[in-house]
Amino acid sequence: MSGSHMLLIVAPIIIPLIGGAIFLFLGDRRHVLKGAINLAATATVLALAIVLLRVTADGPVTVTLLGNWQAPFGIVLVADRLSALMLVLTGILAFATLTFSLARWHSAGAHFHSLFQFLLMGLNGAFLTGDVFNLFVFFEVLLAASYGLVLHASNRARVGAGLHYIAVNLAASLLFLIGVSLIYGVTGTLNMADLAIRVPAVAAGDRALLEAGAAILGVAFLVKAGMWPLSFWLPNTYSVAAAPVAAFFVIMSKVGIYIVLRLSLLAFGEHAGALAQFGDPWLMVGGMMTIVFGSIGVLASQDLARLASFNVLISSGTMLAAIGLGDVGVTEAALYYLVNSTLAIAAFFLLIELIERGRAPGADVLAVTMEAYGEDLDEPEEEVGVVIPVTMAVLGIGFICCALLLSGQPPLSGFVAKFVLLAALFQIPGPEVDGFTVASSWALIALLLISGLAGVVAMARAGIRTFWLPLDNTIPRVRVIEMAPIVVLLALCIILTVQAGPVMRFMRDTAQSLHVPQDYVRNVVSTPRLPTGEQR
Repeated sequence: MSGSHMLLIVAPIIIPLIGGAIFLFLGDRRHVLKGAINLAATATVLALAIVLLRVTADGPVTVTLLGNWQAPFGIVLVADRLSALMLVLTGILAFATLTFSLARWHSAGAHFHSLFQFLLMGLNGAFLTGDVFNLFVFFEVLLAASYGLVLHASNRARVGAGLHYIAVNLAASLLFLIGVSLIYGVTGTLNMADLAIRVPAVAAGDRALLEAGAAILGVAFLVKAGMWPLSFWLPNTYSVAAAPVAAFFVIMSKVGIYIVLRLSLLAFGEHAGALAQFGDPWLMVGGMMTIVFGSIGVLASQDLARLASFNVLISSGTMLAAIGLGDVGVTEAALYYLVNSTLAIAAFFLLIELIERGRAPGADVLAVTMEAYGEDLDEPEEEVGVVIPVTMAVLGIGFICCALLLSGQPPLSGFVAKFVLLAALFQIPGPEVDGFTVASSWALIALLLISGLAGVVAMARAGIRTFWLPLDNTIPRVRVIEMAPIVVLLALCIILTVQAGPVMRFMRDTAQSLHVPQDYVRNVVSTPRLPTGEQR
């Protein structure tokens, strides 16, 4: 491959690695310098990801053989439409949350900028690697960085949730190693493309061991994705984390989704023989149960941060159920839904911090108590009209946009995402489809509608308590650098709405390449070593 393409793949990993290392040698008080360097590095990574997305949009799978060792023996980095899309999405969230944090959060604890860059490195590496063992390496890098970020600006709630988060993810890492060991023991490889070749040829006597390894590995990913009942840690952790950290962590739940999608279609797709569609029924059932759990959590949430956290679970459950159905059209719609929900939930987490800044601690719980006992809610106001301050008006508009996006109401991209997903589900029932899949598709349709209704009720209730019946008249002090990232994220959702046609065509091509992975396998396996001394 050309040197420019190699740079596009390697740079999103190398730049954060170098940046994170540099920050360790800068003094803790040099926040302005660290912020400027971090912002420049993150912007560069985002720009490279956009270029890589344009390169892969035309179809070619770009492969880099690190160390010039041919697959499956060497380390391979692979960029296709899906990985490039995830890089861009990660870069957008990283740049938005970092900009937001520069107002005050980046100086609230030690080593924020180093941890931020190492987390970005781990995320980019996980999306680009073509090897399961190196996926474990990047997985551990991003988890180690996330441990520190969860505890950033520590208080009692963050320490408690952070220790819980660390314990759960250490257990998931152990399962990861066990699953990888079993798979390697049966197939003799951990290269993803090589697995796609070897899995169909596994002897009948070894299939049970391979299935056990794949199931254990899947549990490790599903813990990160937040599938019920493995999601008990997520609402507590996300709701107490610092606002920019929680917003950035939205993409971390998508790492598990990405790996499940990649490996399920690459190693256990229709070409996998006796192991085809392995685990898909469990993904369907688990995904739908996650939607149920998330919807109940949304309705039960008494504060905005937990409301946003349970929306993460609804998003994950929808994606997992869609993957389990194994239909190209559903996968296409699910990818659009993934992008929309990630941007919307991240914007909501940032917006919550600004809204809560002007409210008394425990205001939501107190509002619920007042509603329950009917105190002061029915007394007439002396004033007929109240002047709405500009800050609260802007925050209110942002809240309405988030409410429409998360509940799937028109006219924004949340409605488009739900519409195309429902339309794809309606196309599944047919004479050639088995009864379980048909029943699952109808059940998912019902759950999507119910979760949307739950979102409408929960967001409307939260909006009334926050903007219509406030317990105090304090107006939050909001800086432009804090509001700008939220506006950008919501503007991207509007662009997704206006450009739904071209975006859906890209998602269709991406879904088709995932369900027919022959080009991916062929490009990875057949990429030759370069002659000694040749410049790449």
